[in-house]
Amino acid sequence: MHRPDEGGPSASSYPREIKPIIDASPLNAEMPAKGTNIEGELADICQLIEQCEARVSHLGVQRVFFTTAVSFRRDKAKFMADMLRAVSE
Repeated sequence: MHRPDEGGPSASSYPREIKPIIDASPLNAEMPAKGTNIEGELADICQLIEQCEARVSHLGVQRVFFTTAVSFRRDKAKFMADMLRAVSE
């Protein structure tokens, strides 16, 4: 597997490695071009992130950087599909 830290510009092998973990999760998730959107309970999302980190760590990655944004909607039930639909209408 190509490693970006060995001089290559692409990091796509890492999302490819964690995609099966995300797909096997019962959580609703999407992997657009730049990032991953995961919908579910916070504890479940954190557990999934830990599983993904463990996978790339197993591959020998010495440093992993996560940027996480959390959004809660308390006034009404709102799901990722609803938000995507609202933007496309």
